[in-house]
Amino acid sequence: MNGSNAVAVLFVDLSGFTALTEVHGDTEAADVAEHFAELTRAVLTSPDRLVKTIGDAVLLTSTTPTSGLELIRRILETCSEADHFPALRVGAHVGPIVERHDDIFGTTVNLAARITAAAAGGQILTSRPIAEAAHAAGIGVLDIGLMSFRNLMTPVALFDLDFGAATASGGVDPVCRMRIRTSTAAGRLRHRGTDYQFCSLACAAAFAEDPERFSEP
Repeated sequence: MNGSNAVAVLFVDLSGFTALTEVHGDTEAADVAEHFAELTRAVLTSPDRLVKTIGDAVLLTSTTPTSGLELIRRILETCSEADHFPALRVGAHVGPIVERHDDIFGTTVNLAARITAAAAGGQILTSRPIAEAAHAAGIGVLDIGLMSFRNLMTPVALFDLDFGAATASGGVDPVCRMRIRTSTAAGRLRHRGTDYQFCSLACAAAFAEDPERFSEP
């Protein structure tokens, strides 16, 4: 299809992927990114499309804001079940796209990418149309105000979505930024009154060597 049509455009990426790569190496990082793509493909339904993978991120479309929200929920849920897996961050926008050779282009895609870059680990940021659909579906919506993006003339209203249990991710290893469950933590250390858990003894050793680098301020 070469024309334009309005769809929900979603970017989902792995938060802290650079830290994961530095600590665990290129091969394990590539394995995690590949596993993330496989998990995403497994939850696609008829309204959804995985356009492409981009390193540690996936670019997706869904036909409506509501189906886009359901896709986000399924991705969050399936990834939350994977232990020793990075937190996700999501950015989403709705609008027309142009399709060329199995790829998509346009302002909608560019803005969705910018919104994703503004999200923190574990955060789902969207523009107004998806936020309105989320509110109608009973999903928690927090208006975080207008945000200006470089090379865009008009500020964009952004909203933080709360999917509740679907986004619960347990603890986060302060070194490699992977999510971990207390029951599977390889090590635990206390620093300045705060308990930290680690996915591996290597991460615990790195923290012990320089706790100020990794500890909370």
